[in-house]
Amino acid sequence: MSPFMGEFIGSALLVTLGDGVVANVVLNKTKGHNSGWIVITLGWAFAVFVGVFSSAAASGAHLNPAFTLAMVLLGKFSWSLVPVYFLAQLLGAMAGALVVWLVYQQHFNETPDPATQLAVFCTGPAIAHTAHNLLSEIAGTFVLVFAVLKIAAPANSLGALDALPVALVVLAVGLGLGGTTGYAINPSRDLGPRIVHALIPLPAKQGSNWQYAWIPVIGPLVGGILAAMLFKVLG
Repeated sequence: MSPFMGEFIGSALLVTLGDGVVANVVLNKTKGHNSGWIVITLGWAFAVFVGVFSSAAASGAHLNPAFTLAMVLLGKFSWSLVPVYFLAQLLGAMAGALVVWLVYQQHFNETPDPATQLAVFCTGPAIAHTAHNLLSEIAGTFVLVFAVLKIAAPANSLGALDALPVALVVLAVGLGLGGTTGYAINPSRDLGPRIVHALIPLPAKQGSNWQYAWIPVIGPLVGGILAAMLFKVLG
């Protein structure tokens, strides 16, 4: 399997299961309706486990532009591969979001609130405040990328056996820092499904909150850069 396909499949599995658990919790008449934040954070952690385990051998399981950028800045990954990885991550996230929409289509039809529908696909702030929301995404991604860099060292890439500790990091970030913005901590994970939301038909659909969309893209990239800088200083 090529690195492109590894990143595509890993990202698709990540978003299928991650957005899927959100759909199960927030959409009406599902078996998991209103099961809460713990279910969502656990679901996302296991989604990361599956995505990393499935793509580690093919691509090193980046699955996140913030991690790819950090690896480049540390000299552990080639700039020439960045467009390939970024594109695979974005398209994989879009494919995963499409799967969730198809699987939960009846439940979207039973959920007339447009904000709830949007929440299945992408993140949004609990309290809208640009500086604080951006800080939340920077901080969450910083913790994630720094921890994953430590887990990946000295091999410089994630292996299948690293899937569980990475998932536990994502769980910790979700529980500890995720309550403010929904912890995108991954630009493609948020942007890809947001694009899908903008394109697909949904009952009573409103906008895709594009005025907020830059925060879960820029925040994670900044967090990844800061994590790489600290990792390099500490050695």
